[in-house]
Amino acid sequence: MKRTLPVFVAVLLVLTLLPVPSLVQARESGQPALGRNPQADPPGLEEPYLGQPLCLPGAYLENPAGCLPLGPSTYLTNLARMGITLPLRALSGVRPDPALSVMNEQYLAVLSNRSVPVYASIDAAASRSAGGSIAGGKGLMYLSIIRRIDNDQGIFFQLKSGMWINAGDADVACCVRYGRFQGFQFRQTPRNSFGWILNPVKSKTSPGYNSPDTGRELNREEVVQIYAIEEKDKTRWLLIGLDEWVDDQYVGRVMPNPAEIPQGVDNGRWIEVNLGEQTLMVYDQGQLIFATLIATGVKPFYTRPGLFTIYKKKPLETMSGAFEADKSDYYYLEDVPWTMYFDEARALHGAYWRTMYGYPASHGCVNLSPGDSNWLFNWAKEGDWVYVWDPTGETPTDPKYYGAGGA
Repeated sequence: MKRTLPVFVAVLLVLTLLPVPSLVQARESGQPALGRNPQADPPGLEEPYLGQPLCLPGAYLENPAGCLPLGPSTYLTNLARMGITLPLRALSGVRPDPALSVMNEQYLAVLSNRSVPVYASIDAAASRSAGGSIAGGKGLMYLSIIRRIDNDQGIFFQLKSGMWINAGDADVACCVRYGRFQGFQFRQTPRNSFGWILNPVKSKTSPGYNSPDTGRELNREEVVQIYAIEEKDKTRWLLIGLDEWVDDQYVGRVMPNPAEIPQGVDNGRWIEVNLGEQTLMVYDQGQLIFATLIATGVKPFYTRPGLFTIYKKKPLETMSGAFEADKSDYYYLEDVPWTMYFDEARALHGAYWRTMYGYPASHGCVNLSPGDSNWLFNWAKEGDWVYVWDPTGETPTDPKYYGAGGA
């Protein structure tokens, strides 16, 4: 009886060391798993075996080996295909040097619709002695001044020409505070389209006017990235964030496409003017390097579509003209900064009298903020290409429609 316990233990040890088919081996061999009764269990009760574990949460733009990109990975991968990564990445561009917006000139806005008397000296202006005049009209008049003097006899401004104005002769405002809007510079082409908000608007949680608001209000000139586009309610809707959509009409878009070189451009450098979006892009050797909002010709003074070259650059230029019979659109603008002529009298130039961009407003020229026109003037060379186009097709293309153009 003393030998019975050791023998029993030895037998038990041998049995535990014998190989037993695992659950996985049983499934791979087609044999029933231990503990299962294939005749008693109803069909489909067995858990399917896929052979791979779930991938760690992440974006998988290519099918990974060794794991299944399901669950959270599906959501993250769909976002990545739209250019969205978490956390959301800021636009890769930077604003140009703010010093580019600083101008040495001061401007006097003439608000009256009549000619402005000018005098050879401040004494003559005070006594309103014989002098000349600058023709006025119903439109814009801005004069470049070098000083202002206030004394007992009134307020006087000296023009850059040396002539004087008595403020009592005209309704004037001094001194013009021009807008400081600036676009973006890029070291390489951004991955996504982007744009500027043109008017305050609340974003939606999904496309469509009946969709709930997100509670976020977007401000004018705020920059947004664009990840997807969807048509709803006969409107183009832009995805600008996670479950955040906005009506396309509120955005001046930039759609980078350096690979689509305008026919005729032969040096890899061109300025692209998009009339439909009211945006300007600068391409250099296969990269988008600058983009901004602009103001081009308003109907019927359209900026003409086509391919042109910059034929003259002038740091300062005086512009004047009128096209309507009653001269209601008359303008006289002294020292227009950083002017680059490309199509007869149509030019790219700074517009110190303008504070809003993103809408047609000129007589045919391409208006930029002073800071943006300064940047562009420094980059551009005479002979560089200017490509003007309208993706909406609404701008006339027949050359017979166009005159010389203006500011």
